[in-house]
Amino acid sequence: MKENSEDFMRKAIELSVDNITNQGGPFGAVIVKNGKVIATGVNRVTSNNDPTAHAEVMAIRSAAQKLNDYNLSGCTIYTSCEPCPMCLSAIYWSRIDEIYYANTKLDAKNIGFDDSFIYDEIQKPIGERKVKAHQILNNEALEGFKKWADFEDKMEY
Repeated sequence: MKENSEDFMRKAIELSVDNITNQGGPFGAVIVKNGKVIATGVNRVTSNNDPTAHAEVMAIRSAAQKLNDYNLSGCTIYTSCEPCPMCLSAIYWSRIDEIYYANTKLDAKNIGFDDSFIYDEIQKPIGERKVKAHQILNNEALEGFKKWADFEDKMEY
């Protein structure tokens, strides 16, 4: 366990507790780089009317803006709860190095935040998922991919 890990986690927990009386859900996150907090986030789903405004996503957005970089390599995220599938994906896409969490997804499920249906849906073939998906205009859309593949000045990410 890294030096100050418990202090950083206590900050994430404090954010989660305080957010309950601030029109948000009981989730907080802290992003640390080189031993310093660079960003925090709390759940703002209902207050912002944004289903993606989870604590981890909000912290990632803030850290990327502060560092002026989408690549958060060298950072660690401390989150009051095990990340949901969306947040876990965002953590991977941002290239955060490590995750520390306090509550588990079962703890979250026990208070009404159940993500198990998403894990179940991901494993199903596309045609059997609850939200129906329809592929159309693939040949036309491939034009953008071809242009990207051939574009010499692209910024790889």
